[in-house]
Amino acid sequence: MYEPEESGPAPAQGSPEADRAVAWLKDGGAVEHTLHTALGGLPDERDVALARMGAVLQATAQGLDVPAAAVWAGVPEQVLRGWIGEDAAFASALYAARALASAHDVKPGGRQHTPAMVRVLLVAIGNGATTLDALKVADFRERRFRTLLNASSGLRALVGAARRARPARTHGAYVPGSYRPRRPGRKPPAPLGFRLVRRDVPEGDAGS
Repeated sequence: MYEPEESGPAPAQGSPEADRAVAWLKDGGAVEHTLHTALGGLPDERDVALARMGAVLQATAQGLDVPAAAVWAGVPEQVLRGWIGEDAAFASALYAARALASAHDVKPGGRQHTPAMVRVLLVAIGNGATTLDALKVADFRERRFRTLLNASSGLRALVGAARRARPARTHGAYVPGSYRPRRPGRKPPAPLGFRLVRRDVPEGDAGS
């Protein structure tokens, strides 16, 4: 099985353009925070959910499927599927976005590759996914991706920048409350809710 991290051309090093592009992709949350604080407040759960829904629609209009749109928007796929099933207005908008992509014959995957696919690939890698997992969610075929990587120094630079941007440990990622065991007597999270939690807890803090 092909694994770009272990074979093939080495990623281009020291590309400021690639580093800036990957940093821009990863800074969406910080930008939203800055915009809200400029108006004298912090985004609440509804604000964040609506912003993420808008990003999902943008990704879908470019032909991406649900897993890829979830990566693009920065929400867990389980949360996105919950929104689709529970929010009729959002589901209708998603259908319209798919119809838009179809009307313009936007069909990423297979032998047709788009910048939207590259974006999802880079975000997934930058968030800590293996290259093979990132290829799968972005709908790249492994052999075709190897051909593209061999032919494009720009793509090698972007992949290298995404790998360098991987967090050593994952803190503060958006995950739904339902991902954690519910304590006795604790109310379940709201249908559209998702919050910031730590995925890993130091051993010394267990039970505190």
